[in-house]
Amino acid sequence: MEHRTTRLNRIADHLRANWQIYVLLAPTIIWFIVFLYRPMYGLQIAFKDYSVFRGIDGSPWIGFEHFHTLFGSDQFIRALKNTVIISMLTLLFGFPMPIILALMFNEVLNQTYKKTVQTVVYLPHFISTVIISGIVITAFSPSSGVVNTVLDWFGFDKIYFLTKPEWFRPIFIGSGIWQEAGFSSIVFLAAIAGVNPSLYESAVVDGASRWQMMWKITIPSIMPTIIIMLIIRIGNLLEVGFEMIILLYQPATYQTADVVNTYIYRQGLQVGQYDLAAAAGLFNAVVAFVLVMTANTISKRYSRTSLW
Repeated sequence: MEHRTTRLNRIADHLRANWQIYVLLAPTIIWFIVFLYRPMYGLQIAFKDYSVFRGIDGSPWIGFEHFHTLFGSDQFIRALKNTVIISMLTLLFGFPMPIILALMFNEVLNQTYKKTVQTVVYLPHFISTVIISGIVITAFSPSSGVVNTVLDWFGFDKIYFLTKPEWFRPIFIGSGIWQEAGFSSIVFLAAIAGVNPSLYESAVVDGASRWQMMWKITIPSIMPTIIIMLIIRIGNLLEVGFEMIILLYQPATYQTADVVNTYIYRQGLQVGQYDLAAAAGLFNAVVAFVLVMTANTISKRYSRTSLW
């Protein structure tokens, strides 16, 4: 009992000495509780025959019936397949781009040129998704879009790209890279800035070229950051940016554009099947958790770098 009292007094002393830090931390904690932890109570909707009029507590339990419905639905299977394909392609082409940009920026010696280019590539990140979607729609318009105008100059027929299922994924992935690659490169630029300059000085003395220093010093030095960012990216594998898809897709492109999040949106907000949408969302979250745990375990075992 005395030991417990001493421990509580020690904690109280610590709180009194550092109360400013906890005051600054309080809004973040409150935000997490209100917007992330409190909504978890509603996850039970996925296991109930939910009715808005009866509420969560008054709705009867039906077990895993909604999950059986999901995996028996051709629309959900199609959405899951599209989500995996789009996510894997985004990971394959989108993840290396910020790293490549950071390495290129690191090699630029003219500071004015470097800052100008950085500003240009960072800018799309701060533009609203709605505006980005409008730019994409305008650029690929069959009547006045710049892409079809160029095709017309070279004698090709104009294409209504956004109604062609085979063109949706390249357009979506390409626009996502254009919007986020520059801003995402900041993390890797910060990692490069932390590399010990004496390593480069030693390499210069040994006669190494800029290319050799990049491959032998820069990339190995930022590899822990690359692995951490890759683990986080894998955890978000099923979290495709559905706002952009909602704004770009249409029934003609559902074949390749419909993803899990847009399926949840339609089932929950348009059809009103909140319980089925909750089941799909819970499945999404569980898969993301498993992916993060798996990627972190593999990384920790083979590279000794992990999130925890």
